[in-house]
Amino acid sequence: MSEKYSSTQIENALQQLNLSSSMPWRIQQDKLHREFKFADFIAAFGFMSQVALLAQAADHHPEWSNVYNKVVIDLTTHDAGGISKKDFDLALAITALA
Repeated sequence: MSEKYSSTQIENALQQLNLSSSMPWRIQQDKLHREFKFADFIAAFGFMSQVALLAQAADHHPEWSNVYNKVVIDLTTHDAGGISKKDFDLALAITALA
């Protein structure tokens, strides 16, 4: 089971995560949140398929939605009761895909 990060740990991990990202992740409703925009639906769906493979390999699945060319991802570790290292690890992998 993953351990829930403290607010200081979240702040530090969020700064590290966003160092190399032009569109930063942020905390929204106690979840790690980011919106992605693509050229069209096919590009957005392809991205979601790649993320699904990463998530399955990590055994950590996002809360997400897709409308046409937009993908919204929220990450939280339910069994930890909040944001954990697993969320930041998956966010880093997702960022590398985008």
